[in-house]
Amino acid sequence: MTLDKAPSSTSISVPDGVDSQGVESASFTDTLQTVTPMMTDAIERQVLMVTPDWSLSRAIAAIGSAWSNCGLTAPGSHSRHASCALVIEDEKIVGIFTERDIVRLTADNVDLAPLTVADVMTSPVKTLQQSAFQDIFAVLFLFRRYRIRHLPIVDEQNHPVGIVTPGSIRRVLRPANLLKMRRVADVMSSNVIHASLSTPVIELARQMAAHRVSCIVIVEVEAHTTPNDELQAFTPMGIVTERDIVQFQALELDLQRLTAQDVMSTPLFLLEPTDSLWTAHQEMQSRRVRRLVVSWNWGSGLGIVTQTSLLRVFDPIEMYGIIESMQQTLHQIGEGAPSTQAGEIPPSTDRMTDRVTDLMFDIETKLLSLTDEANHSASERQELIHGALRSLQAAQAALGGTTP
Repeated sequence: MTLDKAPSSTSISVPDGVDSQGVESASFTDTLQTVTPMMTDAIERQVLMVTPDWSLSRAIAAIGSAWSNCGLTAPGSHSRHASCALVIEDEKIVGIFTERDIVRLTADNVDLAPLTVADVMTSPVKTLQQSAFQDIFAVLFLFRRYRIRHLPIVDEQNHPVGIVTPGSIRRVLRPANLLKMRRVADVMSSNVIHASLSTPVIELARQMAAHRVSCIVIVEVEAHTTPNDELQAFTPMGIVTERDIVQFQALELDLQRLTAQDVMSTPLFLLEPTDSLWTAHQEMQSRRVRRLVVSWNWGSGLGIVTQTSLLRVFDPIEMYGIIESMQQTLHQIGEGAPSTQAGEIPPSTDRMTDRVTDLMFDIETKLLSLTDEANHSASERQELIHGALRSLQAAQAALGGTTP
């Protein structure tokens, strides 16, 4: 099916200005293009579309055949990715069916043979008009508010244009300045569900569904004795994801007999908490993955960084963490600056420190003002966010030795 003439029945309209959650809909000025690109580039326009009467097995096979992510499929099948299917009836979006739905059905050991897409789809569907898709904050807000990872985009006639996901946003962002200032530890989740090599795949699906996670890290467990304690160390050996479960269902494999060791993606590229988010971003791009495992303290700690967690740095509230990083950088510059006379910092360094300090004060003032909803109109709140981002970029440029 194509995307021609398929209006949505449930459209979210984001008004001009900023709503009570700090979401803005006006486009950024040219000075912010290194932070927010043309967001229409984040729309995935090749969308898998099915009808409600499709058999569930057929829909799963269609999603599974659109992308291959495990070693059990033929090479050369990485041409296209579909993490969901839009359900269309009478040229309208009537539902959506995602990888997570497939994992949930697998975990419940549901007999898929007699089911149709209509039996399991999520309906109604949240959509966003393309005219309201002017900046990243609107979409991130909707992801959080409705706890979704797929947002169909429609035109003024409610005809579907495409779909936006955390992955599609990450691919078009130019976030070097923001991501280089933050560490993996700032956004990673330490709530990592892990399993042994011998765990049946059906149990992995159950764990994903029970904990509402998108992956299970496969580990070997060892004990290490330290002078003060005995640490339980987890050596990450591989990973099994929601997408893998979709592949296994599409291939009609026996998930009771297969084990994690049989199907896991391995070897893993491991991050450390001290790595920059820019490193994580680059590795995700080059490896074409949606998540990376974090390991530290000889394996006693495990974490996960996902595409969604990387996008957190673009939330205005997260700027406070960036401000803290800048303050630490300023302190290090002050301590390490060579003296021209006893106790004297070179004028150029002193001027840069004063400028960045002023900019950080301006950012904090604007962010604090956003909490006073009663005394600011939507347009005023919009300008506060724009001003904070402009000051943030200028401060980062100053610290990097360049002019904004």
